[in-house]
Order: sequence, then structure tokens, then C-alpha cells
Amino acid sequence: MTRFKLVVLCFFSTLIAFGQAKYETISSRILGEDREIKVLLPRGYSEEDDKAYPVIYVFDGDYLFEAVAGNVDYYAYWEDIPESIVVGINQYDSRSDDLYYSEQNSLPIETGADFFEFVGKEMIPFIQDKYKTENFRVAVGHGETANYINYYLLRKPPIFNAYVSVSPDLAPDMQKYLVERMKNVESKVFYYLATSTEDVAHIKEGANALNTGISAIENTNLLYTFDDFEGPSHYALPAHAIPKALERIFFVFQPISKKEYNESVVKLETSPVDYLIEKYDMIEELFGMEKQILINDFKAIDAAIRKNEKWEYYEELSKLARKNYPDTLLSHYYLAMFYENTNEPKKAMKTYRAAYILEEIAGITKDFMIEKADEIKADFGY
Repeated sequence: MTRFKLVVLCFFSTLIAFGQAKYETISSRILGEDREIKVLLPRGYSEEDDKAYPVIYVFDGDYLFEAVAGNVDYYAYWEDIPESIVVGINQYDSRSDDLYYSEQNSLPIETGADFFEFVGKEMIPFIQDKYKTENFRVAVGHGETANYINYYLLRKPPIFNAYVSVSPDLAPDMQKYLVERMKNVESKVFYYLATSTEDVAHIKEGANALNTGISAIENTNLLYTFDDFEGPSHYALPAHAIPKALERIFFVFQPISKKEYNESVVKLETSPVDYLIEKYDMIEELFGMEKQILINDFKAIDAAIRKNEKWEYYEELSKLARKNYPDTLLSHYYLAMFYENTNEPKKAMKTYRAAYILEEIAGITKDFMIEKADEIKADFGY
């Protein structure tokens, strides 16, 4: 994406997010004061259904909220990530107090410890009580807050499931703490780390050292991504890193891409239908939500079956289509393809014709199904 397009995207996305954001005030017993937060609800949010949403918590929300919210709204519109609630924590007047840590052991103390408790014991419960939330939570930070969000990962169990650490200004002992903790995380944790060639010198050095330490960890529960961008400054880096972070955290949620198809799906030695089922099982496991299998993904598996001429998998695909789109032609079409390519033309003809009362879908029309049946009839003289 060109820099111009990136700026335009961020600008319009920010307008969308800003227009829909609402402000909430939390009266904190722990902090002894009121705290303001900003909340962006998904476009489809409604109290009339049972749908729940992941929550993305943005530290430094006074300037970082709009950048995150705009990207979340944009990606969710194209179904590349799940619709999510975005919460921004305003820290303009309290940043130094909120992020205060001990010079002796690099851990939060005094006002920094109070803020840590406020987030976990008051703000997150406030959002959970007021809005329809899933248990999947993301923390986003930049600079000093990118260091601070790591404290929630050090806690057992971690408060957040994913961490976006953009240009982190790391506490002296943070690298040691993080590497040791990441070796032993017991559940899936996403961790995204970013710096750039033009980042602040000591921040860039710390991020690269942290990357070296994390990269050596062998733990399948740790889902780690590191980006070292060419060009952006410390303050411009969030505009580049945030979309990349969202893509990596929610990679499995995205429709099967051309790259995934070419590098994974079409090369499978096992059932591509099982691959599709496992992909959506992983979405439910990681994000706590059931997602209907996309038509795009059915088409990708269909294409792989055709390319590899593994016609037997059409029967499995038909069963899966019936479960996901029971009132449409999709299941009958795949079952008819199974019969047609496994030497049972009469069954294929009857299946094509039987689908006439069902709904059209994905370019599969009633006329097309009848034409397929007529072709078989003509070929075999039935």
C-alpha cells in the first residue's frame, strides 16, 4: 500500500470511528477519582441479539484511540477481523503517574500499581457489565504504555489474550521478565512487537534485543510477530504497525487468501474439508465465537478438490455445506459433483434436479442445476 493510500485510509477510518465513539466515566475507588474512557461499538451492535464481541483496550487513548478504532472498523467491515469493541483509556493528564514503576525491580509501584489494579478490577469489569463482550481481550500500547501492557502478561493468568507493543520504551528488567514468562505461558497468547529504522535509538535497541530473546523461545502457545519498519519515526510508527498487528492477531479469522490457498490448501495430502473445519474450530477456540463458514472458503476448498481431482472430498463438503447453508443449492451442488465424478451419473442427475426448490447462492442458480442435469441426461440417454 502506498503512503498516500495509507494516509487516506487512516483519515477516513478516523472520521468513521470518531463519529461513532462515545465517552464513559468510571468512578474509581482504587484511584480515588473519575476516569474517562472512549468506546467504539461495532456497526452491527444491538441489544436485541446474543452476539458478543472481543474487546480491544487502547492505552494512551487520548491520541491512539482513533488510529486503532478506525483500523478496527475498516478491517471488520471487510470481515478480515471480527467486529470488536474498542476502548480507549485517556491518560493525557495522568500518564507519568499511571506508568510509574520501581527503579529497583522495574515493577509498578504506588500510583503505577494503583493504575494496574484499576484496569483489571474496575475498568474491564465495567465494560463487561455494560456491553456484550467475549473473553478475548487485546491490549495496545505505544512507547511507555507499550512497556506497561507487558505487566498484564506477567500476571498469572494473563489478563489479555493479545498484546500490541509498538515502539516500547522498556523498563530495565522487562526483557528478562518477558522472555522467562513467555517460555511458560499455558494458553494461547498473541504478541506483536514493532520498531523502525528511524525509531528512538534506545527504544530500537531494546526492541531488537527483546525480539532476539523472544525468537529463541519454543512454546507453541506463543504466537509472536516482529516488524522492523523502514522509515517511520517513533510517532508515525503506530499508523504502520496497528494494521499489521490486527492482521497477524486475527490471521486465522480472515477468509482463505490466494497465498493461503497456494501455500497450504492446494498442497494438502489430507482432506481439505478437514482443513476448513479445523480453521473454524481454531477461530472458536482462540476468540470464543462461532463463525459461519464463509462462501469464499467453500469456494477455495471446491477449487482445491477440482485441481487435485480428489472427488471423494465433495461428499464431505456437501455435508458441511448442508450444516452451514441448509436452505440453499450449495450442499446439493457438491453432492451432485461427488456423484458425477465417481461414476454415478443417474444419482448426479437426480440430485441436480432435486435442488430446484432451494435458494440460489454463490453463483449457483436453479437454471444452472437444471442445465447440468440435462447434460447428463443427453450424455447417458436417461
